Amino acid sequence: DLEVNTRNEGRYELLRRLAIAGAASEELRPSVESALELASELAGLDAAAIYLWNDKHDISLTVSYSVDEEMASKQQALEDELLRKLRLERSLTSGYLSFGGDNPLQSFTMLLRQGGKTFGALTGISRGKNKLLNEDSFFEAITAALAMNIAVTASSRATEAASDLIDRERLSAVVQTAVAVNHEINNPLTAILGNVQLLLLKRDDLDEELLHKLKTIEQSAMRI
Repeated sequence: DLEVNTRNEGRYELLRRLAIAGAASEELRPSVESALELASELAGLDAAAIYLWNDKHDISLTVSYSVDEEMASKQQALEDELLRKLRLERSLTSGYLSFGGDNPLQSFTMLLRQGGKTFGALTGISRGKNKLLNEDSFFEAITAALAMNIAVTASSRATEAASDLIDRERLSAVVQTAVAVNHEINNPLTAILGNVQLLLLKRDDLDEELLHKLKTIEQSAMRI
């Protein structure tokens, strides 16, 4: 009973961490790495990975955990040779696989979904004949929590990116306006300034009052 309680407390702690990380929009990779390691420990996985992809199904981020390089290699080979193809060609949503031989393995995969959109998958493998299917509810809970965490983080980043885009568009609008105003003002102003300076060349023929007014026009035009 103590072992069961300890395991349940660990699982609760994992889900709590994911919820807090998502709510705080923490950096994605560190929080997912931490969650993956703890989930593997609690479920007895020797290797696990999260794959995120874009709308074209190209992998945009991979986060993995393994107890050794051998299991990491087996995990990646399983993903490359089988699971990815099944998702693309057979619309695989989840699966539990058992491999026999001298070194039996158990494996599972589940999709990450949010709002009807699929954007990644969680996979894991374990040595021996332990039935990962018995951990189905736990894997479902982890997958849902990870999906929420990733979706919130992505949404936060998208909001920041949109804000940056709006700022850039505003700056672009200001620059374009400045260029337009500069053109519209400078052209007639050049004509005014040129004619005033031509008149000032005839200063000997001008009275003081007119000369003063022309110089004021010249100075104002230069300021503009």
